[in-house]
Amino acid sequence: MTRQHALDHAKAYFDSGDFYDQLAPRIAIRSESQESNRQEELHRYLTEQIIPDIEQLGFSWDIVDNPAEGFGPFLLAERLEPEASFSVLTYGHGDVIRGYDDQWAEGLSPWKITQQGDRWYGRGTADNKGQHTINLAALGCVLKASNGRLGYNVKLVLEMGEETGSPGLKEICHRYRDRLAADVFIGSDGPRLNADAPTLFLGSRGSFNFDLKLQAREGAHHSGNWGGVLKNPAVRLANALATLVDANGVIQIQGLRPDPIPEAVRKALAALEVGVGDNAPTIDTDWGEPGLSPAERLFGWNTLEVLAMKAGNPDAPANAIPPTAYAHCQLRYVVGSDQDNFLVHLRHHLDQHGYHDIEVSAARMSQMAATRLDPEDPWVGWALASMQRSTHKTPTLLPNLGGSLPNDVFAETLGLPTLWVPHSYPSCSQHAPDEHLLGSIASEALILMAGLFWDLSDQGSDIMREKALCKTN
Repeated sequence: MTRQHALDHAKAYFDSGDFYDQLAPRIAIRSESQESNRQEELHRYLTEQIIPDIEQLGFSWDIVDNPAEGFGPFLLAERLEPEASFSVLTYGHGDVIRGYDDQWAEGLSPWKITQQGDRWYGRGTADNKGQHTINLAALGCVLKASNGRLGYNVKLVLEMGEETGSPGLKEICHRYRDRLAADVFIGSDGPRLNADAPTLFLGSRGSFNFDLKLQAREGAHHSGNWGGVLKNPAVRLANALATLVDANGVIQIQGLRPDPIPEAVRKALAALEVGVGDNAPTIDTDWGEPGLSPAERLFGWNTLEVLAMKAGNPDAPANAIPPTAYAHCQLRYVVGSDQDNFLVHLRHHLDQHGYHDIEVSAARMSQMAATRLDPEDPWVGWALASMQRSTHKTPTLLPNLGGSLPNDVFAETLGLPTLWVPHSYPSCSQHAPDEHLLGSIASEALILMAGLFWDLSDQGSDIMREKALCKTN
């Protein structure tokens, strides 16, 4: 059997409707990790949908409780071959964001796949049930074409809490470091740069969420009786925010800005165009760090966002000075940022500007650190060549995703070179009503991943030797 046989099996799996039939019951499970009453559904996704599938592929497995109390479990699995020369680790998450059932378009439900043209609607079709279903199916196609032998080991981590910030993932990977030891990581999450071109990204921007709060006093006071003699927390907070980031989105605190963009990263970003495709918003060309291209601002630089603000009662304003004001903010940051000291820099800056009364605190249980594999790593060239061979398209290389993923766990805790091959696209309505997967991308992704897993058998050992030689030299 040949590489082409593996790709033909992948194409047939999609064209026959088998992919649709396998994905539909997975979408039907309400695995909303942000809802505290979904623990049974989180377990059921693993036991009913994933474990029977991977057992047929030859995996052994364990379900491991989350060390972070109250959050979803982990599935750890491995398919080992006696003569394997190396190991690959793969990943997915079976939990989804809240369904927001009543906000979907007429005729659509988050818990049922509805196909309309090229769009397959349903919660998790894009993030991430559809993506890890593609990868496991592609692996099965390769096993079918290779008479059940890969020549390498495959290990799997599937978590059920990514949408709550992956609590416990780092501890699990540290605790089971030996079991999860591998030589390369290949996973799928997030979007392509655009729908038409396969994409490879090598890490992700980090995500640091923080809260600003000013508690001026207990209770509101009539603005006519007290306006002019009581400080307004909302005014104070708005002015404080304006010292963090200016009116054009430029970060004003040096400690929150990254090092200059490395030349290899600039080179990779030079030809990229962002903001194209259906439903893409129009880019504000005068927003963000001056002197950078849109691709550099999105993938190579830091951005500070105010995600939510509140003072008083926005739904029913009263003629009263509010007692408190609150803002929830986020710093998306790249490798080369002083990520261990963000809170220190914020506190120092606020104090310097006289805002001693504003509290600043980290806002999430787990923060995702910035990571980026060197674009010149041998695994990168190998993956790009394989993707092009399978799809006859030039793939897009992103040094890192603009969003955030728990890639630091794989890159730093487990010390792996990380390759991400996403099967979604920017306008998929991820995390929103009407989330959908494009059937055309799913079909291409099955072929692409089958090619990657096949080429690992043929070329993985060569890449391992090349990396060892580079390290020696």
